[in-house]
Amino acid sequence: MTPPPPTGTADPILVPAGRPATGTGPGSAPTGVTGPVAGAALVLVGMLLVALNLRAAITGLGALLDEVRDGMGLSGAMAGVITTLPAIAFGVFGALTPRLVRRYSPPRLLAAAMVLLAAGQLVRVGTGSTVVFLVGSAAALAGVAVANVLLPLLVKQYFPHRIGLVTGAYSMTLTAGAATAAATTVPIAHLLGSWRAGLAVWAGLAAMAVLPWLPLVLRGGAARRAATPTAAGPVRSRVSPARTRLGWAMAIYFGLQSLSAYAIMGWLAQLFRDAGFQPEQAGLLLAGVSALGVPIALLMPTFAGRLRSLQPLMLALSAAMAIAYVGVALAPHRGALLWVVLLAIGQSAFPLALAVIGMRARTTEGTVALSAFTQSTGYLIAAIGPLLVGILYQATGGWTVPIGFLAVALVVQTAAGMVIARPRHIEDEQ
Repeated sequence: MTPPPPTGTADPILVPAGRPATGTGPGSAPTGVTGPVAGAALVLVGMLLVALNLRAAITGLGALLDEVRDGMGLSGAMAGVITTLPAIAFGVFGALTPRLVRRYSPPRLLAAAMVLLAAGQLVRVGTGSTVVFLVGSAAALAGVAVANVLLPLLVKQYFPHRIGLVTGAYSMTLTAGAATAAATTVPIAHLLGSWRAGLAVWAGLAAMAVLPWLPLVLRGGAARRAATPTAAGPVRSRVSPARTRLGWAMAIYFGLQSLSAYAIMGWLAQLFRDAGFQPEQAGLLLAGVSALGVPIALLMPTFAGRLRSLQPLMLALSAAMAIAYVGVALAPHRGALLWVVLLAIGQSAFPLALAVIGMRARTTEGTVALSAFTQSTGYLIAAIGPLLVGILYQATGGWTVPIGFLAVALVVQTAAGMVIARPRHIEDEQ
């Protein structure tokens, strides 16, 4: 799907799309601290460390949700609010990110986002107030929201000839971070003696993600000139996905797969606990969904790019989710491992959606516009998922009705997927 790299001495993966590889003016490529190769490596390491953090704060909380509810005295409805916060924050703060990029360089914004993520996580584990807990969580998730939007922008700018590979790499790292947090947060909490300590360790990982961006931040104006889009760039794009059928189909597909993902991250461990598993076992089963998705996340963008029509692939992912929903509703304990495998396959709709964003736009401007609209609108759609699942769970005392709600959402997601599966570009629908 992407053109071959140009010939020459400069490393093409470091050159922002549409800019020359040499020079020192505003249009020149960022060259890192010691040269193109070192600069490319630093940017890539920074992106992967950021990706590692993007779900750890969410799945770690999901694995300890029962302990947090007891420790904070939360009702089922309030627990639902907490599990809904990621989608709300990603929608609201993701929509604001393009405005921030007009004033600050992406490296500076990513460094600030990781600082905010670390600080927010520390605030929420250091308080006994529900309000402060929510504020700390929202602050942490605001940092994640900014990074969500910036990573596709950086892929397009810094790695224009390795889009599939780099998207797959950071998607895989994101999934690995989610799996690691889900699997280890409960044992860490038990080892350190409290759920607060189990969640606090992930603030350290966020602090580490700041470090690779500091050299670019310290370069000040040079880094901003190299990394920030110009007035003709993606931030001020004339592409308006909200006025297109493709844009809304992308937002609905992304939103409903995110609705499912956050409901699973927030409540699957609790479902398995209710089915008779021990807390550590339930956390491992939740981690299994993410862990099994790691290789899929790496390969999905490249694989999808080679298909003319994505309809068979999208139907297969939806079928896996449908079977898993029926399974966890009817036999959550007996078939737990099978349902985890099928959920992992179905949840690979996330890296597929990220790949499709780039496939459905011809230009950097179109890609960023479609990415911003898809993610901000999609996450707002997703916000209802964990909250409604929590309300339905508390009202019915079981999982049949909540899973039925997720199944209905899957049907709508599949219909939207059929629209975006056909080859087309957002620029053509303006």
